[in-house]
Amino acid sequence: MPSAPGGPRLLLRRLREIMAEPVGAQDRLDRIVTQIAANMVAEVCSVYVMRGDGVLELFATEGLKREAVHLTTMRSGEGLVGLIASTAEPLALSDAQSHPSFSYKPETGEEIYHAFLGVPLLRAGNTLGVLVVQNRTYRVYTEEEVEALQTTAMVVAEMLATGELQALAPVETGIALRRPVYQKGVALADGVGLGYVVLHEPRVVVKNLIAENVEAELSRLESAIAEVRLSIDELIERGDVAHHGEHREVLETFRMFAHDQGWLRRMREAVTSGLTAEAAVERVQSDNRARMLRQTDPYLRERLHDLDDLANRLLHRLVGRNLVAERSHLPENAIIVARSMGPAALLDYDRSRLRGLVLEEGGPTSHIAIVARALGIPAVGEVPNATSLTEPGDAIIVDGAAGEVQIRPNPDVEAAYAEKARLRARRQEQYLKLRDVPSVSKDGVEVTLQINAGLVVDLPHIAETGAAGVGLFRTELQFMIAERMPSASEQQALYSTVFAEAGDRPVTFRTLDIGGDKILPYMQAVEEENPALGWRAIRIGLDRPGLLRAQIRALLKAAAGRPLKIMFPMVATCDEFERAKQIVEREKTHLANHGHPLPCDLKLGVMLEVPSLLFQLKEICESADFISLGTNDLMQFLFAIDRENRRVADRFDPLSAPMLRALEMVAEHAQAAGCQATVCGEIGGRPLEAMALVGLGFRSLSMSPAAIGPVKAMLLETNVAELNALIREELKNAGGGETLRPRLAHFAETHGIPV
Repeated sequence: MPSAPGGPRLLLRRLREIMAEPVGAQDRLDRIVTQIAANMVAEVCSVYVMRGDGVLELFATEGLKREAVHLTTMRSGEGLVGLIASTAEPLALSDAQSHPSFSYKPETGEEIYHAFLGVPLLRAGNTLGVLVVQNRTYRVYTEEEVEALQTTAMVVAEMLATGELQALAPVETGIALRRPVYQKGVALADGVGLGYVVLHEPRVVVKNLIAENVEAELSRLESAIAEVRLSIDELIERGDVAHHGEHREVLETFRMFAHDQGWLRRMREAVTSGLTAEAAVERVQSDNRARMLRQTDPYLRERLHDLDDLANRLLHRLVGRNLVAERSHLPENAIIVARSMGPAALLDYDRSRLRGLVLEEGGPTSHIAIVARALGIPAVGEVPNATSLTEPGDAIIVDGAAGEVQIRPNPDVEAAYAEKARLRARRQEQYLKLRDVPSVSKDGVEVTLQINAGLVVDLPHIAETGAAGVGLFRTELQFMIAERMPSASEQQALYSTVFAEAGDRPVTFRTLDIGGDKILPYMQAVEEENPALGWRAIRIGLDRPGLLRAQIRALLKAAAGRPLKIMFPMVATCDEFERAKQIVEREKTHLANHGHPLPCDLKLGVMLEVPSLLFQLKEICESADFISLGTNDLMQFLFAIDRENRRVADRFDPLSAPMLRALEMVAEHAQAAGCQATVCGEIGGRPLEAMALVGLGFRSLSMSPAAIGPVKAMLLETNVAELNALIREELKNAGGGETLRPRLAHFAETHGIPV
């Protein structure tokens, strides 16, 4: 099948002319297949389009019977065309009818054709259809012919992407590119958001596909590759953390891919076939993505992110654009879709226009999740392939409670979620009415409800929710969102603002909880086999006392004349707490000697999250003014589960007997020693779990602002004495790792307690 004079470049130019002609969608597609057949000296050229229901439909043909158009259909995986769609790989056969996947469609009249060449129509790795040429003779297609048809397929795929063919598809299905997509991820921040997609790192939309000067395009490609290689080399040499926090290992992987000769050769070949440099990058990466999405090896699938990032950097170099979206042009009802994000990036967006957040990465305890909850933005993480399944401006729904994402939802689904959002708003109004109602149980037990915070934007929630104060202020967030280490005066200014916003309500400041997964962008990362069990939090503070002293001094200065509560995280032994107390005493003495006013009342406490403290409860409760349970880490360490690992994160229930017995032990020792005990972990903000905590004896809970209303509503309907008797009886009889969740849920249901 030799190409006609002029080859693929002439074909691409002719296709560009056809794309610009003022004709209808069907006429345009008919002219395209006729032109491809003529250029490639083929008796048949056909385009099959993937519909929204996953069925391939013949949309146009030159050579097969015209009456088969929009009549012939097949499922993905059915026949040769279906095989190409399912594998996203080209298929060249000298005798198609001898292939085991051949499926005869009598209405097409294709039985007289033997040679077959088909390639997928790909865009961003998604299969939109299949392009086929056929010949009567038995012949072998060359690699150059396969390459030429793949290049042509990219142009046809872009036509599909414009949506022009949508009108030719059945109304009930549409074409695959625009079909509704449901994705299940992990709930990060509660709420329902309806809006339109904004890609955090917008893809370059390649509009100029066809090269005018191949030599010039090759030169542009080589220059862009050299620039990307140089930028990666510089990042590695400087030891900086790259965009989105990739560390050295990731950058080394980038460097390896940037020098991969197979990748570079395929892009050069695509340019030689007639594509522009950016179209060549897009085509090769779309092929890579299609193949790697079908891999079962998790390592290979993860390499897809590396290739995507590298291709994205290369495309932005070629078109001279920044990697990050312009924040100032955010549309109304924006829902950000990203592979991953740092908390600082989210804070750059206009909060008044944000309606939701969708991430391919990031779990419930990630920093971005904490910030999303603080801002009240519905968020879902670990959504597979989110950035490639969406286009800017697509309608999208985020259900932060269920961890669900609906992309391009049909009207019924959109209406259902709109109603869900309205119901949620009405519930929030009901909770708002409880703002000034004392948080006292049905039988008169008072429970203090406070909020968790970490940013100035969190603080108005104190008054909005009627919270008693801030039970956990995460001071590390200020460090995480800054481009450099905050100075002592900057820290003091933040803490002074927190006190001013809180008014007469108490605030508990947690000292820097960095290390582990909380790497500051301007600090040298320490390689550790298991960062969660390594050098972090109070361990860094005691080993680098200058950092801790500066923070303590800023807190003491900011609290001048006011009560101050300081809490130390990740304490594993009483000795660590005593050493931290000594640092505070030295700073108090220093400030007093220099005439600085001190807090009128200073209380020092520990965050109980390391299981070793469970066996030092008597001593720590006598030494500390208060303890606060960080149930996220305590649960993780108690059951040896990585809370970011989806395979094990949900294997154990916080309402299981072992966990509840540990919590009961803490409550009893604290009460005996007159040491205040509070819970600031995630379970304090879930009504059923909060009910159990109150039943165990905890009288202070700290939670996300959105959880105050539901937890207070639960408390108002709870008889704590009855609940306490139930839990004690159940724990006495529970065996092994049995969970009390069903029994507690039954208690709530029979007593009319909203959980």
